[in-house]
Amino acid sequence: MKQPEIIYEDNHLIAVNKPGGMLTQGDKTSDRSLFDWTKEYIKERYNKPGDVYLGLLHRLDRPVSGVVCFARTSKAASRVSEQFRRKITGKIYHTIVHGTPRRHSAHLKNWLLISKGKDSRSSKILTNRQEGSKQAELKYRVLQSFASTSLLEIELLTGLKHQIRAQLAFIGNPIVGDFRYAAADSTTSIADGHAILLHAYELQLIHPTRQEPLRLLAPYPEYFPHS
Repeated sequence: MKQPEIIYEDNHLIAVNKPGGMLTQGDKTSDRSLFDWTKEYIKERYNKPGDVYLGLLHRLDRPVSGVVCFARTSKAASRVSEQFRRKITGKIYHTIVHGTPRRHSAHLKNWLLISKGKDSRSSKILTNRQEGSKQAELKYRVLQSFASTSLLEIELLTGLKHQIRAQLAFIGNPIVGDFRYAAADSTTSIADGHAILLHAYELQLIHPTRQEPLRLLAPYPEYFPHS
């Protein structure tokens, strides 16, 4: 697996380009996470003794690559977390999907339910609202079409679990490499099955101290085609 790449840092924030297949935060697998890697990076780069503060602001699914921003101070964590809660951050993703969507651009609104039991790691699109479901919204536009796939730009309006993956599969254009939301015989293994072709390309927020717009851009991973 390729190592993460620092794409922005100052005294308040640090943004990292996460490789597909790496956890954002540690879980029961005990696999090394981006959070752990970034703390180690700060500790070594700035020769900091003892524990290093790092605030988790948001997450990406394990197989998804792209920009993840952490806070280096509690004040920055509080201020930027409030931006995420108020949905005043901007999240732009690029993805390669099977086929070409029927509409060149669209605003998708669906009811999404996180399944229970053996399917608890997946989310399900519903045709009608049900108890426990939440409304998922995104906008997409086709950037380029190829023989059997298309490159889409996604503006994420709500941040629900597996939202982009589930919504695109629901309209008949699952993400390449995403075996969870597409038939196993209809997609391609990416990075030995550890990644999918969904990339968090841009994160827009307000700097917590300078109060200026900040655009964080993450280059595509090497396995992302048509780059």
